[in-house]
Amino acid sequence: QVQLVESGGGLVQPGGSLRLSCAASATIFSINAMGWYRQAPGKQRELVAGISRDGFTNYLAFVKGRFTISRDNAKNTVYLQMNSLKPEDTAVYYCNTWPAGTVKTAAGTTFWGNGTLVTVSS
Repeated sequence: QVQLVESGGGLVQPGGSLRLSCAASATIFSINAMGWYRQAPGKQRELVAGISRDGFTNYLAFVKGRFTISRDNAKNTVYLQMNSLKPEDTAVYYCNTWPAGTVKTAAGTTFWGNGTLVTVSS
């Protein structure tokens, strides 16, 4: 069964921190690089950070130095530690394979979980 379950979002003040978690089904996690994506209101979904199976990472320039992606292969879980949050980071955050598109729905579109909402506001 395909599973991507994001958690850890919430309301935080500018400058604050959050840690997001994503539990993935083993069939997805064990063979794929994983990524965190986000979609702000009125904008397209974008890659925030990616991590390969052996730990190579890549970050969107805007979050480099503030966000850290990691993965626990024993738990089939990928994390996103977000520090020094800014209002511009407000979005729904999703995890998926990196690049996205490996996991499909029955209709043939890319499968996405429900995401977790991060709101950065004072």
